[in-house]
Amino acid sequence: MLHSSDPADGRTRPLPGATSRRIVIISASVGAGHDGAAVELARRLESDGFHVDRHDFLDLLPARLGKLLSAAYHGLLTSAPAGYERIHAATERSGRPGPVARALFRSAERRTLQAIAPGTRAVVSTYPGAGQVLGTLRLRGLLTVPVITYLTDFSVHPLWIAPGVDVHLAAHPVPAGQARARGAASVTVTRPLVGALFAPATELRRREARARFGLPGESALALLVAGSWGVGEMERAAAEIRESGAAVPVVVCGRNQALAERLREAGVEHVFGWVEDMPALMSAADVLVQNAGGLTSLEAFAAGLPVASYRCIPGHGRTNAAALEEAGLAAWIRDPAGLGPVLADLLHSPLGQRQRARGLELFRRADGPAQAIAEAAGNATAPPRVPAPRRSAGTAPRRTVRLGIPAMATAVAATVALGIGAPLAEAYGDSPAHFAALTHLLDGDRR
Repeated sequence: MLHSSDPADGRTRPLPGATSRRIVIISASVGAGHDGAAVELARRLESDGFHVDRHDFLDLLPARLGKLLSAAYHGLLTSAPAGYERIHAATERSGRPGPVARALFRSAERRTLQAIAPGTRAVVSTYPGAGQVLGTLRLRGLLTVPVITYLTDFSVHPLWIAPGVDVHLAAHPVPAGQARARGAASVTVTRPLVGALFAPATELRRREARARFGLPGESALALLVAGSWGVGEMERAAAEIRESGAAVPVVVCGRNQALAERLREAGVEHVFGWVEDMPALMSAADVLVQNAGGLTSLEAFAAGLPVASYRCIPGHGRTNAAALEEAGLAAWIRDPAGLGPVLADLLHSPLGQRQRARGLELFRRADGPAQAIAEAAGNATAPPRVPAPRRSAGTAPRRTVRLGIPAMATAVAATVALGIGAPLAEAYGDSPAHFAALTHLLDGDRR
């Protein structure tokens, strides 16, 4: 049976008369933030009795373009950040996906419908490309159950807002206001979606965590993070934190082992790769320094840590920093000269106390995203429909067209555009021949 919100204990209670309790969540393995939100959301829904199917949007794209998307996005962030900034800025201006991105969205529609099992009562997106596809299917009547988008970023890029999506869920009034300004039909502010183990540390837990990770017992510790990929100016940031004298840097490199080795060679004493127990490591820290403004920032708020944004990655890293600063939740340090003074204020002055209080206040809301999704699921009245493939009588199936290197390069760029919302025509210019070839590939694959 379905469930509805119960503000008393944060869990959900059965909805009378409902029989199906299946919910589909579509995220994307682009970094760890989208998947991290999906995993935590699935855990909460399953604990309340729902059956949850999780899918990776990259797997729903044709011709293995999902892997190209992830690789191209990673390549832009690490090797061509100025190009990423240019694409992000172009889509901020245009507010809509370009022609190649729209072709790719269309190519994912059939696989997306097939991934939604009979009896599904709601579909949730934690990735903007998935939200665009689901919204289109909803508008066309092919998807007849509610679609919910959970905004994993604190700033709202135009691609997060898709016509046809029933509800957008935001973690704060600032992103909620941005979503409404970009045309979202319905926006609900809920508690942020973080694991239950992220909580303010007692003095005993702090000492135990420092001993476990081999960290100094008395020094102020600045936890420096850059997501699962370890992207950005991490080496410079670590050196500058150390030179400021305000705190000892503790660096988490994610899966970027090369970065970890370089930091150790540079004399940074406390360097970690992928950390399974981030709640414990946050218990050992005194302040978080981040460059992207994603899920880790929300986890730090729940852990009672003040947060600083520093040497932010282009695009969403900077827009998230601006939104967090507007909300009074994180200081944005734009100049290296301000690093030491701001860290000192966060550690020892009322600024840090105010930020801790504002961060913890986010988690005092009665309802979380699982309750909002259960409420939407309770209003579902019909199962999703999957249309039969259309093919002329006597016509053999079309084979996938193999693209040459120039056209494939366009496809790779397009997949990046899909992920961050860039229309190629505005950002870099579009080749009509390449676009025609890509469209032929996509049409052939989905028929």
